[in-house]
Amino acid sequence: MKIPLSQSSQPPAPRSRPDATGLRFAIVVSEFNSTITDSMLAGALDAFASAGASQEQIEIVRVPGSFEIPVAARKLAATGRYDALVCIGCILRGETPHFEYVATETSRGIQLAQLDTGVPMSFSVLTCDTLEQAMARAGHKSANKGYEAALGAVEMARLFRRLSKSSAAAARARRMRRASRKPRARRARRR
Repeated sequence: MKIPLSQSSQPPAPRSRPDATGLRFAIVVSEFNSTITDSMLAGALDAFASAGASQEQIEIVRVPGSFEIPVAARKLAATGRYDALVCIGCILRGETPHFEYVATETSRGIQLAQLDTGVPMSFSVLTCDTLEQAMARAGHKSANKGYEAALGAVEMARLFRRLSKSSAAAARARRMRRASRKPRARRARRR
């Protein structure tokens, strides 16, 4: 038996090419495991360029390790200069539980930073068991997590711009409705 699809369950329209025109981005990059993070940074820069972003639209900030990414990202977001951030790091599992602590707190810190500031932050911190796994995720465009994160940042920045415009329009409409009701209420009291 075939069930007809409703309008809301139709497959989504094909995604358009991200457009970074008029947007500003920051990339926070961990220097630890720089062989991997530099490759991911190159992928992110390629993605921004393919979306039409110029070098002037992008600020790159380097931090010692992944654990320091959240505080730097939060500080950058709090300036209000950026539409979205990309957080790039690489944490490799070792022989101690240190990996779990750093990975957990880094991801939680980035999530809290974006929730606190309202600025979207693409998470591109690899958490891999081996260097080979990390290298596979920092490869060419189709397999480069930095590239993917930058495209996600462009999409989120556009979405937030659209949502901000919708929110501003809704707020204006509410103010206009309230303003138009006030005189009527005053006239009713005078009678």
